[in-house]
Amino acid sequence: MRWFLSIILSLLVVNAKAQNKQFYLLVGTYTTDIHVYKFNTADASLKFISKVSNVENPSYLTVTRDGKFVYAVNENKSENKAAVSALSFDKAKGVLQLINTTPSGGDGPCYVDVDSTGKNVVVANYGGGTLSSFKTNADGSLQPAAQTIEHQGYSVNFTRQSKPHVHCTVFSPDGKYVFSNDLGTDKIYRYKFDANAVKPLNEDDFEVTEVPDGSGPRHITFHPNGKYAYVINELLGTVIAYEYNDGKLKEIQNIVSDNTGGKEDKGSADIHITPDGKYLYASNRAKANDITVFRVGSTGLLTEVSHVSTMGVHPRNFAIDPTGRFLLVANRDSNNIVVFSIIKSTGFLQPANMQISVDKPVCLKFADIK
Repeated sequence: MRWFLSIILSLLVVNAKAQNKQFYLLVGTYTTDIHVYKFNTADASLKFISKVSNVENPSYLTVTRDGKFVYAVNENKSENKAAVSALSFDKAKGVLQLINTTPSGGDGPCYVDVDSTGKNVVVANYGGGTLSSFKTNADGSLQPAAQTIEHQGYSVNFTRQSKPHVHCTVFSPDGKYVFSNDLGTDKIYRYKFDANAVKPLNEDDFEVTEVPDGSGPRHITFHPNGKYAYVINELLGTVIAYEYNDGKLKEIQNIVSDNTGGKEDKGSADIHITPDGKYLYASNRAKANDITVFRVGSTGLLTEVSHVSTMGVHPRNFAIDPTGRFLLVANRDSNNIVVFSIIKSTGFLQPANMQISVDKPVCLKFADIK
């Protein structure tokens, strides 16, 4: 019996150590700063490590798979200043350093992603209605844009949809495609991607998925099993669920995320799914200032679980830590980042009694320490 208890105790210790990990948390802002914190899953604590202060409006970030480089948009309305920056990341010290900056190919860049090889970067230019691709050099620096694709059209909300507004550029799970939500035209574009091509996005091999008029598609995320995709619609405050198969989207559900006020009160923003694929979360700004919790069924369909206050104002972005135990939300207008525990049995969010003050936080990204 004693040896049996010893084995059980050893397994519990090993499991606890596996669960209690530390990660870097990178914070993009509407300032000139990108902050680096250390996040400890043992106690949900955040410890400031460093910041880089020469990157203008780094409102969205992406980290290479090996964690050596970070790419940040420089969100400016002037096309002359709109850019994307490359930074090196010293993971031993937790320090970022600017490498170079290059024009983004349109004003208001708001989203950036990097492929699994680290050799290709794609950027969404909201104001310019364009998306651009960039090649990277061995030192992580960015080459000038390899291509810039301009969308055309408009939709029914004449205040927000009088022209194209590209809001994201996301690689598909298999790396074969880039999906680009256009809030201004109510369309989701799918481009064939070739990592080795001079112009990696094939402008002649694309498909368009239309969403209901006035929806304003903003971000897209994929289920860990690669069979489903979910789109958050900013203007109508809805989430659309799709079956996904080799670049094709088939709608299976359209469900409300923001349940406050009228159409003019909506402001849904970000969307993420837990690593185990059991729960989907969507942030809502405007009057709501909350996170909607959805349970994900075996067929990809969503069931609303709850709405949880973000304990701040304007939750533009949030992130789920790699262990799937915590959700951190950046509240831009109240200048705070709040940590929530994810209740595994229900998906419900519970405040973890940890929050920090950061000036205008708008993007959260995790990176491995080793």
